[in-house]
Amino acid sequence: MRAKQWFQEAERFVRSYTEGMRESEFSRLFDRDAVHAFDVVTREHDRAQEPEHDFWRFLHRVRIFFLGLSFKLSPPRRLLFAICAVLALTGLLSIDFDNFVTVRNAVVFLLSIAGLVLLLVLELADRVVVRDELEVARELQRELLPRQAPDTPGYEFAFSYRTANTIGGDYYDFLALEDGRLAVVIGDASGHGIAAGLLMAIANSALKLGFDADPDPARAARLVNRALCRTGGRRAFMTLFCGVLEPESGRLQFVCAGHPFPFLRRADGGVTEHGAGAFPLGIRMEIELELHEAVIAPGDSLLLYTDGVVETLDAAGESFGFERLQKGLVPGGSSKAIHDRVWRELDRFRGDEPVYDDCSLVAISREGV
Repeated sequence: MRAKQWFQEAERFVRSYTEGMRESEFSRLFDRDAVHAFDVVTREHDRAQEPEHDFWRFLHRVRIFFLGLSFKLSPPRRLLFAICAVLALTGLLSIDFDNFVTVRNAVVFLLSIAGLVLLLVLELADRVVVRDELEVARELQRELLPRQAPDTPGYEFAFSYRTANTIGGDYYDFLALEDGRLAVVIGDASGHGIAAGLLMAIANSALKLGFDADPDPARAARLVNRALCRTGGRRAFMTLFCGVLEPESGRLQFVCAGHPFPFLRRADGGVTEHGAGAFPLGIRMEIELELHEAVIAPGDSLLLYTDGVVETLDAAGESFGFERLQKGLVPGGSSKAIHDRVWRELDRFRGDEPVYDDCSLVAISREGV
């Protein structure tokens, strides 16, 4: 009875310990994550001069891995890592193959393992602190995104996003203007993580200031462009769709600054793409933005998205693409139906592949007559 209870406890522990893990994710540790980790650790070292012979190439990679890993640590931890490596190597070279393990070898290995465990604990503690700080930043970023749909009679809204990292660079918002119109924006900051999140926050502030001063999409976008040019580097840019909707007529005036063009599904099932190319914001101070216009008639639906949606990859490396996205819009329905259907198709296409880029969807439907 006691043995049965022990096995039940062990089974519960194993289930809780491995909860949420899929077999494909475990195998990815070795066939993908390990390769990525090696590339990250050794990216400061020249790998173009690798020896041709397999044995010497192996030793060369061990060397640059050791150096790369060492110089990612602080000087005290680097010294501890080197001492542990020397102890481990000393233990290996002093093995008595007749007795296999001696007391001295056991002590050496225990010291090296203890040192490596201490080093791992120190690095994990730092990682936890950084993760906690990123979670705070993520919560602050969420506050910049709308949680509720705008109160616009005759229209339905559905929107959501997914981030590749703790902090994302995608941005969307709905701003009620004093003249009764509604500003609709969606953007994608360059890169991922904290840098993209900062660009997104700058764009959010600049857009609100721009629309407060002048409710014109082109002028608001130019203000964002100037803010990014003044505060960011050459790689600090973002794509942006910036529009103003007149609810009564359905008239939508907008600019697309390097952003994917929106899809407009008509009530009869036809789907059209609207917009024209332009430079992303933040690349140069002076930028030409062409103002476009479309009409969301009763029964029509508008789909806005970031490029992470169409660039999502499956296991074979094929991208989701614009055609599949458009097919998800064709059946129509409410904004929520369109939004949910696109996400389902995207998840089915992606399978077990990780999310490599931030993805956002905004669906707007106008009620029929």
